[in-house]
Amino acid sequence: MSRAVPVYLDYAATSPADPQVAAAMSECLTRDGVFGNPSSMHLHGRLARERVERARAQAAALIHVEPQQLVWTSGATESNNLAILGSARASAKRGRHLITARTEHKSVLDPCHRLEHEGFQVTYLDTDRDGLIAPERVREALRADTVLVSIMHANNEIGVLQDIEAIAAICHERAVPLHVDAAQSAGKVGLDVARLGCDLLSFTAHKLYGPKGIGALYFAPPRRAALQPLIFGGGHERGLRSGTLAVHQIVGFGVACELAAERWAADAAHCERLRARLWRGLSAIDGVLLNGHATRRVAGILNVSFSGVEGESLLMGLGELSLSTGSACISESDEPSYVLRALGRDTELAQSSLRFSLGRYSTEEEIDLAIAAVTREVQRLRAVAP
Repeated sequence: MSRAVPVYLDYAATSPADPQVAAAMSECLTRDGVFGNPSSMHLHGRLARERVERARAQAAALIHVEPQQLVWTSGATESNNLAILGSARASAKRGRHLITARTEHKSVLDPCHRLEHEGFQVTYLDTDRDGLIAPERVREALRADTVLVSIMHANNEIGVLQDIEAIAAICHERAVPLHVDAAQSAGKVGLDVARLGCDLLSFTAHKLYGPKGIGALYFAPPRRAALQPLIFGGGHERGLRSGTLAVHQIVGFGVACELAAERWAADAAHCERLRARLWRGLSAIDGVLLNGHATRRVAGILNVSFSGVEGESLLMGLGELSLSTGSACISESDEPSYVLRALGRDTELAQSSLRFSLGRYSTEEEIDLAIAAVTREVQRLRAVAP
């Protein structure tokens, strides 16, 4: 049975804005609202600045840091670029070596590739078959000239959670800063930067029911002087990110963070129940493989391979479902997921995988519709396969 509107199973790519977020944003877009430039000193500017700083406090509270330790960006991609390029270039005289993982998001890998063109060296760590990085692998890769380690918290394709606390402890033994891409974990798990021990952390609004196009980078106080900006002109955000602030997006981000701080535990329990229901249904199909560690993961992401089925054909046959074969950032590529290949999946299995991601608004009815649709299409495609 299909619906006029497809069942949405793509929360890892982007979440629909919460109604309270949309209402707060709309107040900053009209003549009767708070529409001023927050850098201006007149009344409208001061009112806008108050809203920006309130949102900064809301976002900071979600990850348990001080508001002045956050800089606004256009999203996690820019935050990752600022953390990696900004740290490496500022520290180039001290060292030119970085460490990251092969399963990182492209917004981490591509800046690392850029730095290699600039004369830096990057060590790309392998994961085990569950997608996890042994902290000791980080210790073994550290060198005297290492200036940054960048390891994501929750993987955007398979949902596994890395042991950031253990990795941070190793980095601190050698006084090497650690950057964490927390785009998929902020608002989904309890996130306390002091407990994690990282020095830089990226997160974004559109993964936690906020607007697209706004994110933030946390930096520990000692890292401020060791960050080189990427954007110049005006000295906004304490010189780290020039440009007129998008007040409506920032306000929406702040409200989304406040709601996430209140609801993440209930949301996680809800997603865990639905993900277990989905996996029970899908695992009844022959030749189905779970990608990623079974328990060390965020609640809402389930990545599954279907042997003997071509993934693009499977996806095209599931018109009643909105889901993906992997990251939205590489969805136009014909190449198999580099994350799944790093786990040891062969090309055929990597190309026959689907990522299901559930959220606050997912329902049992949608899960059951998804199970029925996938079962139908897998059986149909196997029946017509040579």
